[in-house]
Amino acid sequence: MTDVSSAVDAERAGFEIRIEDNPRRVRVMFNGVPVADSTHTRVLYEGRDPRVIYFPRADVRMDLMHATRQRTYCPFRGNASYWNISVGERTAENAAWSYEEPYEESVAIKGRVAFYADRVDAVLEEGGDAARARPPVPSATPNPLLDWLLREAPAAPSARDLVEQFAHAMLAGGIPVWRIWITIRTLHPQLIGIGYVWEDNGKGVQQTEVGREILDDPSFLDSPVKLIFEGAGGLRRRLDVAEPVLDFPIVRELREQGATDYVVMPFPFSGGQINGFSIATKRSGGFTTADLGHVYEVLPLLSRIFEVHAMRRNALNLLDVYFGKQSGAKVLDGLVRRGDGEDVHAVIWFSDLRDSTRLAESMPRSAFLRLLDQFFECTAGAVLEHGGEVLRFIGDASLAIFPISAAAGDAAVASPLATRACENALAAAIEAQARLRSVNETRGAAAEPTLGMGIGLHVGEVMYGNIGTPDRLEFSVIGQAANEAARIEGMCKVLDASLVVSSEFARHVPERLRPLGRHALRGVGAAQELYTLRV
Repeated sequence: MTDVSSAVDAERAGFEIRIEDNPRRVRVMFNGVPVADSTHTRVLYEGRDPRVIYFPRADVRMDLMHATRQRTYCPFRGNASYWNISVGERTAENAAWSYEEPYEESVAIKGRVAFYADRVDAVLEEGGDAARARPPVPSATPNPLLDWLLREAPAAPSARDLVEQFAHAMLAGGIPVWRIWITIRTLHPQLIGIGYVWEDNGKGVQQTEVGREILDDPSFLDSPVKLIFEGAGGLRRRLDVAEPVLDFPIVRELREQGATDYVVMPFPFSGGQINGFSIATKRSGGFTTADLGHVYEVLPLLSRIFEVHAMRRNALNLLDVYFGKQSGAKVLDGLVRRGDGEDVHAVIWFSDLRDSTRLAESMPRSAFLRLLDQFFECTAGAVLEHGGEVLRFIGDASLAIFPISAAAGDAAVASPLATRACENALAAAIEAQARLRSVNETRGAAAEPTLGMGIGLHVGEVMYGNIGTPDRLEFSVIGQAANEAARIEGMCKVLDASLVVSSEFARHVPERLRPLGRHALRGVGAAQELYTLRV
């Protein structure tokens, strides 16, 4: 056979890429029809992968092929385009592919078409068995990353540590990486992903949260990352050649820093989520095919290890968003059964929107939902800002706690922890009032109805844990103290005050409050002293 590849030399012997002419007749059968039939195919040998046969397009029934949007990326072949094959009533999805503009190492297969043997009926080669039965070609040397990947990578305590270990494994294996960039997309209302950047400068891995606002940032819009997230495949840019392609700001920036080669590619998870991965080097001549082959070979398994870390982070994110940080941590620690929980001493916060029924009836549903979001940003947002835990949104009301300690008794009531929790809750209430005034100024200027609220604060013991049915639970607080907090908030309208607190609360911050007298609370036995802020 004639070797038509430029990719076999001593430097690249560690990861073989070889393309040879194949004089045998090869046919691809699907639904009784030969969709390809040629005596001029070329065979690609790559590392440990099975040989792949590429057909000249003139010998392929392109009239039976239908282009799809799928793209895959290889750092030494480039971006592959895919086709469905349709014959009669049968269709094989993404069963054929081609490299329209391959990199130098694989230019001999440019425009040629290959087929997945397991998506067609048969790949028949004259003088031999079906092509799918041929064994992989062994690589000249073992992949230097495999031992690390199998022995150490699964034990990495975090994604950040995993990036650091990966960088050092590449350097130890002779792969001259200078920079690694990985962005893992995440489930979070404010973040699109977590970014990890390692450079060979002794500073370790820099981890950053990537906010959703980056989707409108010019640095993202004019970057290969955007293309990757949209499923367009990857790219490679040699930066030490005579006329480098400098088509993105990041490419120009890396070249200015001395990079000689830059490869960015998709980093998919098992569920189809596309993340981003790139490496760069400063070595003269850039990465070899062996370098890229060894990295490319381990990426599928490496992505599964990253996926485990990402799933845990997503779980934490969702638990934080839907349960709160403290409640979410308890659920993640195993408090998942009905009745699981503990008695805690806490400040209980209950807040409510005034005249919500009238407001809901006077405006479109979407406008009322925006109004509720504004209101909760004022109230619940202030709670979170001051260390509280928002447990429930009940229509237009919210229930929150500022934990003091586990079941406490009189010692905890008199403790500095209780005073600090009351001070935090009072600060949150004051901030909530300030936020609402600001919102009302904006709404008033737009001739929109202004908002009113009531906040009730109480101190007491509650059960903090899971309630509900065995299959549908809510992490919340129950107990007489929680009921009393709701009744105290109900007195805001009666006493014309936006904040009303109990005597149990007032005893910890007496200098900040003034009395409102004794009042009976609905459903509560004796009348109680109630207080509000001093003017």
